[in-house]
Amino acid sequence: MGLPVVLMPGPMNEAVAAGLDGHCELIRLWEESDPDAVLAARRDEIVAVATGGTAIDGPFLDRLPAVRLVASFGVGYDRIDATAAAERGVVVTNTPGVLDDEVADTALGLLLMTVRELSRAERYLRDGRWADGTPYPLTRATMNGRRMGILGLGRIGQAIADRVRPFGITVAYHNRNPKDVEYEYYPSLLEMAAAVDTLMIVIPGGDSTRHLVDAEVLKALGPDGILINVARGTVVDEQALVDALRNNTILSAGLDVFEHEPKVHPDLLTLPNAVLLPHVGSATQPTRTAMANLVAENIRHWLKTGTPVTPVPESAPLLK
Repeated sequence: MGLPVVLMPGPMNEAVAAGLDGHCELIRLWEESDPDAVLAARRDEIVAVATGGTAIDGPFLDRLPAVRLVASFGVGYDRIDATAAAERGVVVTNTPGVLDDEVADTALGLLLMTVRELSRAERYLRDGRWADGTPYPLTRATMNGRRMGILGLGRIGQAIADRVRPFGITVAYHNRNPKDVEYEYYPSLLEMAAAVDTLMIVIPGGDSTRHLVDAEVLKALGPDGILINVARGTVVDEQALVDALRNNTILSAGLDVFEHEPKVHPDLLTLPNAVLLPHVGSATQPTRTAMANLVAENIRHWLKTGTPVTPVPESAPLLK
C-alpha cells in the first residue's frame, strides 16, 4: 500500500514539504500543467490539504471527497470555511502560539512608530529638512499614560498587553466574554472605544467581524485616538478609517493589514498620519519556519493517530 496523498494547492514555506517527506505523497498542484485533471484523477486518494492561503470552501472540498484534514499556515483561517469543512467531516488546523511574540513585537513597533511619528521623522531627515536647521516638530502624543483597549484578548492580545504595561499604558479589553485577567472588561466595543485613546485590534477576520470597527467606533475613539491593526484588514471599515484620518476624527493609525490586501486604499498612501506595513507581523525566518513545522506536525500526527495537534474551534465536535 502506498503512502497517503496530501495536496498542496499553492507554494508554501519549504519546511512544510521537508516535514512531510517520507510520511506522504505530496502533490504540488501549482507545478502541474493541468491542475484540474490532477484533482479529477486523484480525487479519491487525496486525504489532506496543506494550504498557505488558498481559499478552501464547500465546493472545493466537494471535489475531494476523501479529504478529512485541512492544515492551514497561519493563526487566521478566514479563507477557509471551517463550518463547511466540519459539515463534511473535515478537520481544520491552524498554527497558534508559535507566532504570538513576533506579532506582538510588530504591534508594539507600530504603536511606537505611530505615537512618536518615527517614520515621518525619518522621512523628514532623509528629505534634508533637518539639515536645513529646522528641528522636527514636537509630537502631540506620548506613550506614557495612554489607555489601550485591546479588541481580542487572546494569546497575541495578552502578549501585547504584557509589552505595553512597562510603558505606563493602562490596558482594557473587549471580547465576547470576560476572561479571568486583571484588565478591565468592556462588554461593548463602542463603550471601550469611548473610554480609551488607543485601540489595538487582534481579533480574527471573517463575516462575523467584518467592519466591526466602523465610523461610529472611530468617532468614539476621539481626536487623540490611535488605531493599531495587526489582525485582519476586514475588521476595519477602511473608507471610514480614511475619512477619520483625513478629518482628524482620530489622531493616527498604524496598519499591518488592509481590507483588500495586497492592494492598499490609495488615500491611505497619501495620509501623513497613517503608518503602513506590508503584512509583516510574523515575517521572520525563525517564526515562519516554526509555523511551517507546525503545519507538517498537524498532518503527521493526524495521519498517525487520527487527531491533529492544533484544531480550530469549529472542528472540536469532530474530535470528541
